[in-house]
Amino acid sequence: TIVMPRTTPEIKVEGVRSRGATVVLHGDSFPEALAYSLKLVDEQGFVYIHPYDDPDTIAGQGTVAMEILRQQPGQLDAIFVPVGGGGLIAGIAAYVKYLRPEIKVIGVEPDDSNCLQAAMAAGERVVLSQVGLFADGVAVAQIGHHTFEVCRHYVDEVITVSTDEICAAIKDIYDDTRSITEPAGALGVAGIKKYVEQRGISGQTLVAIDSGANVNFDRLRHVAERAELGEGREAIIAVTIPEQPGSFKAFCEAIGKRQITEFNY
Repeated sequence: TIVMPRTTPEIKVEGVRSRGATVVLHGDSFPEALAYSLKLVDEQGFVYIHPYDDPDTIAGQGTVAMEILRQQPGQLDAIFVPVGGGGLIAGIAAYVKYLRPEIKVIGVEPDDSNCLQAAMAAGERVVLSQVGLFADGVAVAQIGHHTFEVCRHYVDEVITVSTDEICAAIKDIYDDTRSITEPAGALGVAGIKKYVEQRGISGQTLVAIDSGANVNFDRLRHVAERAELGEGREAIIAVTIPEQPGSFKAFCEAIGKRQITEFNY
């Protein structure tokens, strides 16, 4: 039995069911689903397997780092890892820092779900007052206990990206590989782009982990629209226009020869 929030993409729910699991949808966020799963454990005597805050789960996800180092035994400067509850980055950081401590391990979170960044800044686990649901795969309000103990020692840095930057990364991945990722899965690429742009880096070998592709097809229209904003190719402008003849013409003249793709009044 697997408990998921009601906001979980249908493609993910059906994928789990197709593998023989019983899916229970409860709550609108991960904390609500987590609390209900613990209630089921008490009521029905289930054995609980935590999705990220468990040493075995962390070790299993750390095998991703083993694959990376096998495939890239030469120069490797940094690995960018999506962060939700911290299982993936904790496993990767522990493995990488043991074998190749010179490689940076950098976490990437959405601006509105930055539980690891907040914990690192506070020096202890904190609970976010709210989390964004766009990148639902990492919509976690509090970093795990076991995962934070690893991250505080072995993760070099945590950066955050906006929804528009995530959408732009989804488009980049599609353009390069013809594969579609979910918002949480594209965090690594979004993080690399921001990191390189802000620091003017060149000549380095950087790896981004693409961690998921559970996205409903009807959501791709929103992603495509926001990707243009993330790339800086479009901008949304909100203005107050006086209700008098010639106002719209004056507005168009003010923005010059730039193309207007949509106008809502």
